[in-house]
Amino acid sequence: MAITDWPTNERPREKLLQRGPSALSDAELLAIFLRTGVKGKSAVDLARELLDQHKGLGNLLAADRASFCRSHGLGSAKYAQLQAVLEMSRRHLRENLDRGEAITNPRQTREYLQARLSTYPQEVFACLFLDTRHRVIEYEELFRGTIDGASVHPREVVKRALAHNAAALILAHNHPSGIAEPSQADRSITQQLKQALALVDIRLLDHMVIGHGEVISMAEQGDI
Repeated sequence: MAITDWPTNERPREKLLQRGPSALSDAELLAIFLRTGVKGKSAVDLARELLDQHKGLGNLLAADRASFCRSHGLGSAKYAQLQAVLEMSRRHLRENLDRGEAITNPRQTREYLQARLSTYPQEVFACLFLDTRHRVIEYEELFRGTIDGASVHPREVVKRALAHNAAALILAHNHPSGIAEPSQADRSITQQLKQALALVDIRLLDHMVIGHGEVISMAEQGDI
């Protein structure tokens, strides 16, 4: 059955307009992005198939061009549209941080870091460099690893912090497994970085671990 034959309040676009985007499932949101289905399948049916094929929305959003375009009903045009949407989201969140809200509004910091890091298929370690008023100077991705981890070098982190004349840092890295719980290795490198930064009078404010749909603050857990 075509979506146009569904009851009005069950159609994804109308449902979003009436109840807001949070009321929609992943498949319904993806269906709005797809706009149309393929022969024999509505946009929602196709969306469900794609989510199943890629094992979730996060993996679909993180797919490279070749993998994305291999999926039935997708192609280079859709890939370009998706990348544009993701980049607009990241830039919007970054604008909020640039207004000096990184510390006064921790939720936006989490959202920005999650938008930047959650879809990577490998582990990526990043830093938010902050000034004396805890406003964002720069965001940098410093280390990349395999799906199992990244080699983090405290000396390089200190070097970049000094180059930016940073007074404080927020660290972040993703767990490609999707589980945000910090590991013992995460706790160990956090303490090493805290000590190294303290030698040059730079404060480590937090280390956030990014999963799929979840961000854990190591500061809130008492690990900093």
